[in-house]
Amino acid sequence: MKTGVVITFIFITLTVAVFTMLAMFYIYNTRQHYSTIDAFLTARGTMGAWLSAATVFASIMGAWILFTPAEAGTWGGITAIAGYAVAQALAILLYVILGPRLRRIAPYASSLVEFVYYRFGRPMYVITLVVGVFYMAVFLSAELTGIAIAVNMVVGFPLWATALLIGSGTLIYTTYGGIRGSIFTDALQTVIIMPALLLVFGAVVITAGGLEPIFTSVREIDASLLSMGHLGGWEFALSLVIAIVAANLFHQGFWSRVYACKDVSVVRKSFLYAGLTIVPVVLLAGLFGLMAVGMGLLETPSAALFEVVLNVAPTWVLLVLLILALALVMSSADTLINAIAAVFTVDIARFYPAIAPQKLRFCARILTAIISVTVVLIASRGYSVLYLFLLADLVCAAAVFPTFYGFYSSRLTGRDAALAVMAGIVAGALLFPDPAFARGNLLLSFVAALFVPVILSLLLARLSRTFVDLESLAEKVYDIKS
Repeated sequence: MKTGVVITFIFITLTVAVFTMLAMFYIYNTRQHYSTIDAFLTARGTMGAWLSAATVFASIMGAWILFTPAEAGTWGGITAIAGYAVAQALAILLYVILGPRLRRIAPYASSLVEFVYYRFGRPMYVITLVVGVFYMAVFLSAELTGIAIAVNMVVGFPLWATALLIGSGTLIYTTYGGIRGSIFTDALQTVIIMPALLLVFGAVVITAGGLEPIFTSVREIDASLLSMGHLGGWEFALSLVIAIVAANLFHQGFWSRVYACKDVSVVRKSFLYAGLTIVPVVLLAGLFGLMAVGMGLLETPSAALFEVVLNVAPTWVLLVLLILALALVMSSADTLINAIAAVFTVDIARFYPAIAPQKLRFCARILTAIISVTVVLIASRGYSVLYLFLLADLVCAAAVFPTFYGFYSSRLTGRDAALAVMAGIVAGALLFPDPAFARGNLLLSFVAALFVPVILSLLLARLSRTFVDLESLAEKVYDIKS
């Protein structure tokens, strides 16, 4: 085995071990305060604004930040990078409005899917369950796949080994402590993410002789990349706003954190702080794409950031980048694992109300383990999940308005909401690109998937004679009672 591979193995193992041991230590020392299954799933009412903002920020940050913004910058320029930043921020900022609303009408809920079951009935429940779990599973697989491929590209480390090391560490503390382990490690990782990214960026800029010569080279190669009039960038940006906002509203990890906040004021502050902080991070990561263009390093656009660091920066910067990547992956992976397990655990409690709390906790841990093992196996194969991501985003775009219109409208029935969602999926699918992107139009498909349900939902709600008492849901949406 080559020396570089051995060193990388040791470095990754130690980094993952440190995060895991710190999380286990924290969980063990706070076990007496979080003894219920509700605490395992939501940590209800325990987080202040800054801790909540940190865990939301770390949860939305993942390995994607090292790949997709930079890749978007290589062909869509400043416009695409800005669009990415706005889309990610808006996805979180909407929780400032929707989070307090759900806490008011369903104060004892544990998940969005649980609320949908009581608000709309089985058809919409099945739709949101499938949509949410599929999106989160694809996101989780993409995270581990991305870091495994990146490490393999840098030092030739096997995909399965990277996925196994990170997956095992994350599995240990999420299975033991549930959301508590995720929140604690998120706080640690937030402290690392921003300084590490700034350090990597600064080291590259200084080594390259400043930004001015880089931007000069970009202007000579393709001046449109530095213009806000780049049409391709605008189309990409609009597609992202619809796709990312819709998908992240079905991310159970964020809904768990809505309930983990001490009160509604904390919900508003924490998601506001996290949403605003995301913008400079995405912009900074996206600039590596423009650097790659200016330096002529576009062999693999999706790995533009890594190519720039490998070719320009000193060796120690690569180690910082590796720590950053591991922090990003673990911060999003533990949230997603816990979120998927929470959705199914709440369902078990609903359909088997007599189940003992100890058995329910055992089921939650088994589900967490199954999810982790499955995702590690998928990530070890190195499959591309981009097309699956886009399909999940399309379905989310179709489901988003009917689902959240139900937070406010008392006249939209479950049958009408499900009809609107299905119509949106069909409309979007007719325009959706094929796997080779030889036909179809991504932006038009997302627009159709989003606005067909909007029109149908508003029309059907207006014609409906059924009235749903939203205030009565407060006592009904209460599956986890221990």
